[in-house]
Amino acid sequence: MEKCCSTTPEKTDPKGHKHNHSEGDGHDHDGHDHSHDTGDQSIFQMFLPAIISFVILLLGIAFDNYIKPAWFTGWVRLVWFLAAYIPVGFPVLKDAYKSIIKGDVFSEFFLMGIATIGAFAIGEYPEGVAVMLFYAVGEVFQSMAVTRAKGNIKALLDQRPDEVTIMENNQPKTIKAKETKIGDVIQLKPGEKLALDGELLSDSASFNTAALTGESKPDTKNKGEVVLAGMINMNSIALVKVTTAYEDSKLSKILELVQNATAQKAPTELFIRKFAKIYTPIVVFLAIGITFLPYFFVSDYLFRDWLYRALIFLVISCPCALVISIPLGYFGGIGAASRNGILFKGSNFLDSIAEIQNVVMDKTGTMTEGVFKVQEVNMASGFNKDEIMQLVNLLESKSTHPVATAIHNYVGEINYSIPMENVEEIAGHGLKATVNGKELLVGNFKLMDKFNISYDINHANIVYTLIAVAYDKKFAGYITIADSIKTDAKETVDNLHKMGVKATMLSGDKGTVVKYVADQLGIDNAFGDLLPEDKVNKVKEIKAKNQTVAFVGDGVNDAPVVALSDVGIAMGGLGSDATIETADVVIQDDKPSKIPMAINIGKQTKKIVWQNIILAFAVKAVVLVLGAGGLATMWEAVFADVGVALLAILNAVRIQRMKF
Repeated sequence: MEKCCSTTPEKTDPKGHKHNHSEGDGHDHDGHDHSHDTGDQSIFQMFLPAIISFVILLLGIAFDNYIKPAWFTGWVRLVWFLAAYIPVGFPVLKDAYKSIIKGDVFSEFFLMGIATIGAFAIGEYPEGVAVMLFYAVGEVFQSMAVTRAKGNIKALLDQRPDEVTIMENNQPKTIKAKETKIGDVIQLKPGEKLALDGELLSDSASFNTAALTGESKPDTKNKGEVVLAGMINMNSIALVKVTTAYEDSKLSKILELVQNATAQKAPTELFIRKFAKIYTPIVVFLAIGITFLPYFFVSDYLFRDWLYRALIFLVISCPCALVISIPLGYFGGIGAASRNGILFKGSNFLDSIAEIQNVVMDKTGTMTEGVFKVQEVNMASGFNKDEIMQLVNLLESKSTHPVATAIHNYVGEINYSIPMENVEEIAGHGLKATVNGKELLVGNFKLMDKFNISYDINHANIVYTLIAVAYDKKFAGYITIADSIKTDAKETVDNLHKMGVKATMLSGDKGTVVKYVADQLGIDNAFGDLLPEDKVNKVKEIKAKNQTVAFVGDGVNDAPVVALSDVGIAMGGLGSDATIETADVVIQDDKPSKIPMAINIGKQTKKIVWQNIILAFAVKAVVLVLGAGGLATMWEAVFADVGVALLAILNAVRIQRMKF
């Protein structure tokens, strides 16, 4: 893949999705925040107001119907039920007041407020308390569900090392990563993951960046170059000067991204929000109509009876079940996906991915491991394979190139007793040295051509990366090196086909390599030797057939294609700013099998959301008719409102327990 310069991204990505979200937790609908930030509250503390209210209400009902003490009448009875009402009612009335101040009069808090205050006004104290109590319980359950989903996300994402080793007075000292300051120098041992972004102080170091960029070759960085949190040091000890605060690292940005994911609303969610804004005022005016209009048409009109029916109508018609459970359904989908290592940038992409017909994927780092391994060693006649490979292993040990690691892993221990001198690296070609007075060349075939070494193989038809070897002015043979196909790549393509989704591979790699990988995996169409603009044209061809496309790549080099696709998926969850800004979905662990899983999660989320919509409308429609006709009491109204909301919340939470 082609390298590109990483620039600081704008606040709006190529698709026009804005990412400068606020730090609001939970989900917000109709401008009302229902998350009620619980902080470090225990479950008992969250339920305490409802428990107090419930106990006082039960005692009041017992006094009314069973014990019947003489003193439980008049203002004493009113104060008693007010004491039951205040713990759960006051927060809702406060929210209603705040909404009115902001100009949003017809909020669901307003509906609940006038319905319950109205119940008190006509003496139906227990019903007024019960409505508000069950509403408060529903809110707590919803807050718990959101908190649980957030916990899943945080546990998955917060994978950076807890501790780092910094150099203090030339002595290594281990401290908490959060305590690291800008300017501190981190000592990074081989195999360790970098916790913060920084600048390399060592002359050079090789990093495994597959998780960040999806690049096939691990990246060799030189002194002064930027290294990112999430990179894994591969070879020797490296020193890195911290340039970015812990909370501003790439990993922290991903954490913030997913926490704010619900700011990107799904079309269904947006429709419900608009619907509620129109629906709620209509309901209020209908309730007023139910109260007063019968006066003109009914001979035995009683204001108290029709007001009670209107209050029942208000409680039933409150859109809580929809405006709580639908965002929660999407948040549950985001939580379930994150628990499986898939990060959705917003609930709108859960909807989009559910409708995908084509998955277009990159090859390197997406369907292949991105780690070099020696595949084959071919020696010309007259050369001893073991001897030549010992020479190659020794010479490559002088290089920090990842190919050297692949050869070392293949050959084994380096024989330092071999006399080798005049080691020279020829940029873009390979290595040259003198062994026993004879010239040793190890590199690509351009190196052979440069030193006029004749060979009789057609290297253009070989699908792997080739390392040519010449010794004593003669072609000694070649080594094939490749990154292997990921173990779950074939399963990925098979699962996509089962879903009726076509798979296409677009890559800048050699056509022969791309065709070989595509044939192994059963991919429908494959194209190699492509420039970024060629990939764009291929995706445009698919979209011209009115088909939806998800593109899977590294999200940086393939930014034009990601922007053009309906859903952009980045392999590697620790990407640069550009990756985070461009991709809509990030697969944290680089497993391609997560692609069909992401599509399945999208489909299941959409199914649950529509189940909730149908449930809410069906139950409310039935009870509304009964309420307006005087056949439903406030208790049926409570079920139609809060009961349905609780059922919808439980259904929405169900997706977090599903196995994908």
